[in-house]
Amino acid sequence: MDKFLKLGSDMALLWENYGSAYISGMGSTLALALIATLIGCIIGLICGILNTIPYNEYTPRPKRFLLKLIRVIVRIYVEVFRGTPMVLQAVFIYYGLPYFSGNTMQFDNLWTAAILIVSINTGAYMAESVRGGIISIDPGQTEGAKAIGMTHVQTMTSVILPQALRNIMPQIGNNFIINVKDTSVMFIIGFTEFFAFHRYITGVNNMYFPSAAIEMIGYLSMTLIASVILRFMEKRMDGDDSYELASEDQLVMAAGTYTHPDKGSPFDEYNKEGGSLKKAPGKKKRFGRGGDRL
Repeated sequence: MDKFLKLGSDMALLWENYGSAYISGMGSTLALALIATLIGCIIGLICGILNTIPYNEYTPRPKRFLLKLIRVIVRIYVEVFRGTPMVLQAVFIYYGLPYFSGNTMQFDNLWTAAILIVSINTGAYMAESVRGGIISIDPGQTEGAKAIGMTHVQTMTSVILPQALRNIMPQIGNNFIINVKDTSVMFIIGFTEFFAFHRYITGVNNMYFPSAAIEMIGYLSMTLIASVILRFMEKRMDGDDSYELASEDQLVMAAGTYTHPDKGSPFDEYNKEGGSLKKAPGKKKRFGRGGDRL
């Protein structure tokens, strides 16, 4: 128990002296994660759409070659950036460009470098998420859109992508939460985010574990708040659920022979005020042979 009290006292002392630095680091982390996730989603959306453009043996050979080449390039990009750690990607991009270009290509702004690194990494993951979201849509919807004369672009923008976006929304949120944590590797290029302030503070006072506890609470708070906001956004995208599902047999609905449990068939006279069916005047019960009701 004394150890926990000592830990709490050390954490309070650190927060009193460096609270503004911790808050500044959290702000930098959130800003970098949000901007990079948005740019990464755009990159992934473009790659996912290009990777799902259909072609067959009747497609002109130049177009078919171009589409195959695009898919190869996208596949290499995805495999390279998904299969290597972000910290090494940061080293290769930030330090590799000046190395290979003789210092003619280098980053003058750390924010630009950090956003570029995290965005490219996020785009590789989002490319596969978008591709999976697109191919998860029923192919019959694409065929129906083509049947009414819609082009591939119109089909994607008006039919497929709105549904695919809802399907990949959890993955977008997941990537954002991952970026909140993975931005901690940007200290390798000198970017001062939340974890970089932790390294600086522990280098000054040597209170590593209390500072790490503050970092743990800070990262957990950011990810939990992000999760709540993302769940709320997913719920809003689901729309209103106060609707009635139509019968599976559309011929029955079109013919007017479908009978609703409370409202009867489309041809019945419905009383809007009382919510009950009116009996047509002048109609009497008829009985056939054997007393069967007609």
